[in-house]
Amino acid sequence: MTDTDEDQARVEGRVKWFDPSKGFGFIVSDTGGPDILLHANVLRNFGQSSVADGARITVLMQMTQRGAQAVEVVEIVPPVQETGTPLEDLVEGDLAELALLPMSPARVKWFDKAKGFGFANVFGKPEDVFIHVEVLRRSGFADLAPGEAVCLKVIDGKRGRMAAQVLSWETAMRAQGESARAS
Repeated sequence: MTDTDEDQARVEGRVKWFDPSKGFGFIVSDTGGPDILLHANVLRNFGQSSVADGARITVLMQMTQRGAQAVEVVEIVPPVQETGTPLEDLVEGDLAELALLPMSPARVKWFDKAKGFGFANVFGKPEDVFIHVEVLRRSGFADLAPGEAVCLKVIDGKRGRMAAQVLSWETAMRAQGESARAS
């Protein structure tokens, strides 16, 4: 960090909105106050190119001449899943099984938010993996960029391989490091 660390405050809140094409969005603090600017570069430093609206987020915030700005993302927790029809291939009972699935390193081939789906290539596998927008939201993302490095938990769906969870590369590596230290 920098010599201005004393001017930074740890803030918890939720993502009001984030637009990857504009390169920014805003956070609403749990304690009130002005909205906090979340710039795409700060989010990228955390290892994600987007974040889902409504996601819980912890940041280090700094007041500037232009207002409150996030300078570092500490943690992102996906938004609470809304009740509704689950995806055909993912049922609620699968959550325990999902935790046991291995993480597969992948690169996003393409993702179209308007269409609600996209595909990724898992390292060392010839077939594409389908990514549904609902899985993306449940994983805390709003969008994916072509070429973005991610980790996927993949299942065999009725129509082929599909992502059951998407993790940013950095988040997956942190989680893997923590579980290795706990062993």
